[in-house]
Amino acid sequence: MRKILFSGLVLVLIFLDQLSKFWIVAHIPLGEVKPFLPGVFSLTYLQNRGAAFSILQDQQWFFTIVTFIVVGVAAHYANKMIKGSLWFLTGLLLIIAGGLGNFIDRVRLGYVVDMVHLDFMNFAIFNVADSYLTVGVIVLMIALWKEEDGSNR
Repeated sequence: MRKILFSGLVLVLIFLDQLSKFWIVAHIPLGEVKPFLPGVFSLTYLQNRGAAFSILQDQQWFFTIVTFIVVGVAAHYANKMIKGSLWFLTGLLLIIAGGLGNFIDRVRLGYVVDMVHLDFMNFAIFNVADSYLTVGVIVLMIALWKEEDGSNR
């Protein structure tokens, strides 16, 4: 039952990521910035052909290999630990959904749609899948820390 729920949640998160990207492409012209929550963040539409901070531009084969490795390892551990810590599974869930969300863009479009522009600091523009990946890594670190501490429940 947990495997079905886990798989279903991965699909829901990927759907939400793709839905946000479709909406941005349909409603905001490329490169335009529209205030959303003034002082916090704006929405924009950028085509990122690289990784975080637009590094490694146009290295699609590299991103494909890295995605297969990361998602494959995460899926292996999720399957192996499916009855384990919810912290650990949540981290893996977010990493898998984020990796696949951006991978879909790369295969379908040749680039990743980015849209979140932080107004309060100079930071890379990112998307929902990037947020999943970042939060997933943080949650995974907490899970590993709790496991090492012996308090992983």
